[in-house]
Amino acid sequence: MDKRFFDSTRGRIVALLRGTRKTVNELAEELELTDNAVRAHLVSLERDGLIKQSGIQRGLRKPHFAYQLTDEAEHLFPKAYDALLNQLIAVLKGRLTPGALEEVLREVGRSLASAQGPSPTNGEMKGRIENALTALEVIGGAARVEKEGEQLFICSESCPLTAAVVEHPEVCKLAETLLSEIIGAEVRERCDRDGTPRCRFEVMGI
Repeated sequence: MDKRFFDSTRGRIVALLRGTRKTVNELAEELELTDNAVRAHLVSLERDGLIKQSGIQRGLRKPHFAYQLTDEAEHLFPKAYDALLNQLIAVLKGRLTPGALEEVLREVGRSLASAQGPSPTNGEMKGRIENALTALEVIGGAARVEKEGEQLFICSESCPLTAAVVEHPEVCKLAETLLSEIIGAEVRERCDRDGTPRCRFEVMGI
């Protein structure tokens, strides 16, 4: 979802419902649409899991259903995480040696791996790789596995930490450690940071 979504009628409805509840009539009035047009959009949004009915408001003639956003819809709104992460790393770089900063980033990677649950280091490599891909998805990645000869690489054209990596390339060590912990094997970062960062991690020893 991006700015184009919020420029659409469905996006405007989502924006109007943020932090509040509204009826079809209230939305129709604010959007200058007919009730039926609003209902059609609400059906679509409800089907997509972005809104839900939330109680009934009394009207002059009959009660009206009120609608509100689901928890899933809150993820559509931009967050300040990128700016905060950049600023945090900038402060840490001013206080820590490069080695100490890298260890902090690796500790974050280990913590994220631990949050995914116990790593089945004695399981099939395929299953461990799938768990690693899922972990990247959780933090916003869209990774895939590539094979070159006998070597495996975990790659993504869309780096989940792009905003931070552009200014602080050492952040890749966080993802490197995350993958190593989950896969149970050494992983080496081979990311391409020329232009838009692209993830590439080599899985060693397999």
